Amino acid sequence: MVAERQAGTSRERSSVRVYSPEAFVISPRRLLADMLQDLGRSRELAWSLALRDIKAQYRGSLLGYLWAFITPLVSTALWVFLSASGVIKVAATDIPYPAYVFSGTMLWQIFTESLSSPLSQIMASRSMLAKLNFPREALILSGAYKVAFNGLVKLTVLLPVLILLGVMPDHHLLLLPVALLGLLLVGSSLGLVIAPLGVLYSDVGRFIPLVTQLLMYLTPVVFALPSEGLMARLFLINPLTPVIVTARAWITAQPATMLPYFCGVVLAALVLLFFGWLLYRITMPVLIERMSS
Repeated sequence: MVAERQAGTSRERSSVRVYSPEAFVISPRRLLADMLQDLGRSRELAWSLALRDIKAQYRGSLLGYLWAFITPLVSTALWVFLSASGVIKVAATDIPYPAYVFSGTMLWQIFTESLSSPLSQIMASRSMLAKLNFPREALILSGAYKVAFNGLVKLTVLLPVLILLGVMPDHHLLLLPVALLGLLLVGSSLGLVIAPLGVLYSDVGRFIPLVTQLLMYLTPVVFALPSEGLMARLFLINPLTPVIVTARAWITAQPATMLPYFCGVVLAALVLLFFGWLLYRITMPVLIERMSS
């Protein structure tokens, strides 16, 4: 619950806002109204923070925005070499394997960036959180803006590369914003739930890259979806599989065979995003105190 106490003098008037975990039990409507109000108030600040971070991201970098696809390009070259040399055996894919790996790696990077964004935004703004009173949603929203911008840069680079590799997109390319939004929702909802633990325990932040690296091999990023066996079952129960498969299908003019599962995962991500947001609101006073101590 948000309680406000105001004390005024002839020269100044200040307010103290206190976040309490009992708010949802005592007055859930009031809490939801405050959450929506703070979300609206945070838009301008979030946009300013996002612009600052985007400009600083490539400042002093010789290659600049080329870094958006250098890593996927190197990863694609590595996997194509391993496949061509016979070191690994890769099942046949519906599109040329280099295009399959490059598109999958690009999409996976968008997911991993959105997953780590909430925690990284909080940790990067520790001093601001301790000293200033502002809508805390601004940090999460600015991170989403930045990930969306980087995602658009990646997808803009991806399309001409796919054409060079022999894959011609069709009218399903109009669904590209839906694919990007799905990746952002799934990653951000998971990241928002993880963020409070990541602030309290630094091991969580170190553990995220290890988990995402392992999870990538259980998702059709560099390997085709298995048709049978234990790996096929693991791929199918992985909620990221329909997201990557559907996004790649729309970009590469392939049938979106997992579209119903994609819609189900996105709806579940919306629900998880709300509860992650609620958890973020409730735990924020503890997180700020912990970071300030």
